[in-house]
Amino acid sequence: MEQEFASRLLENAVSEFAQLPGIGRKTALRLVLYLLKQNEEVATRFGESIIKLRKEIRYCHVCHNISETETCPICANPSRDRSTVCVVENVKDVMSIENTGQHHGLYHVLGGLISPMDGIGPQDIEIESLAERVKSGEVKEVILALSATMEGDTTNFYIYRKLAPYPDVKITILARGVSVGNEIEYTDELTLGRSILNRTLFSDSFSRD
Repeated sequence: MEQEFASRLLENAVSEFAQLPGIGRKTALRLVLYLLKQNEEVATRFGESIIKLRKEIRYCHVCHNISETETCPICANPSRDRSTVCVVENVKDVMSIENTGQHHGLYHVLGGLISPMDGIGPQDIEIESLAERVKSGEVKEVILALSATMEGDTTNFYIYRKLAPYPDVKITILARGVSVGNEIEYTDELTLGRSILNRTLFSDSFSRD
């Protein structure tokens, strides 16, 4: 049964919170009531931070990572290995891999995975811009660090074929310390770090099948 609220303002706030992933109406109500118990300054800071985030955040023009500037801090860092690019599905995966301390190159955020069932094709994610980066000649290795799922494997293979015209570029994949079906963000840092260090040629991953 739909919960009734004495206040329309309360109901509207709960409905907005309930739109967040993993937040049901009961949890949304607890969050809203918590904010109501705080002084007005806390609630104002909370609201302003969300508005400022939405208005001012941008995406790096090189790797598509979230950034406050046109070029993200990772791409702008001269100490990073610019010959190695780690391809990930989303921004959370960049954070996960950075936490391992085992990748010292750059990133490329696809913004999704190829999924015909969901109507997501290669043109809907940042594969073309990856090919352009490789075409520039600076990239010597592309690390495919996508989730070990059917969508991840499909995207891996498409990228491998897309980069086939550049035989001098090594295309590697994470060692299967990342279990089949696992998403990168849920893999512990030690396992993920070892998977990066022990990465193998992508061509070897299907030549043995």
